[in-house]
Amino acid sequence: MSQPFQPQPAQVQVANTADYREGYANSIQVRANLWDFFLVFGTLNQTSPESVTIANFQGVYLSPQQAKALANLLQQNIMQYEATFGAIRLEPVSGGAVQ
Repeated sequence: MSQPFQPQPAQVQVANTADYREGYANSIQVRANLWDFFLVFGTLNQTSPESVTIANFQGVYLSPQQAKALANLLQQNIMQYEATFGAIRLEPVSGGAVQ
C-alpha cells in the first residue's frame, strides 16, 4: 500500500534589503479601503496637555489577508506577553494621550 503524498514544509530564507531599517513607533494610524490596509508609523510627542506632535516616518500597505494574519499574530504574542509580565493597560500613566 502506498503512502499518501505529504508535502514537505517550505524552506524559508529571510534577508534584509539594502534599505531595511528599524525604528521605534508609539503612534500607528490605520486606514482601510476595499483592497488594502495602510499602516502609518510615527512617534508621538506630547509637549503639553493641549499640544501633540506626531512625526510619521513609515507607511506600509497590507492586503486584507496579511492584515488579518498580523492581527492574529499580534494577539497571540500579546497573550504570551501578558501571561509572562501581566496585563497591558491602555490608560495614560500621567494624563498623556493614548493612541
